[in-house]
Amino acid sequence: MAVFATVGLIVLGLAWELWLAPTGSGTLAVKVLPLLLPLPGLWKFRLYTYRWVSLFVWLYFIEGVVRASGDRGISAWLAGVEIVLSLALFVAAAAHVKARFRHAAAV
Repeated sequence: MAVFATVGLIVLGLAWELWLAPTGSGTLAVKVLPLLLPLPGLWKFRLYTYRWVSLFVWLYFIEGVVRASGDRGISAWLAGVEIVLSLALFVAAAAHVKARFRHAAAV
């Protein structure tokens, strides 16, 4: 779920800033570049990656909340999708970390 939500945020960010509701010359599309960094670690189930991505994802949640409350039309809807995807990523990362710690305590 974490990989799916991260890829979803990347696709949403690119589509939003380049085609669906572009703001300016599309330079805001670079906001998805940091989301590429955790993909290998998420794919390999690295605990450290899941821990820091659970904190990092709040930047995208905050952007979604700000744009959902300030923008109108399709941009507000896209911000709502960003909120949902960022919450899904947080829940998946937190659940993974919790399960790993629970398993480590049981061993």
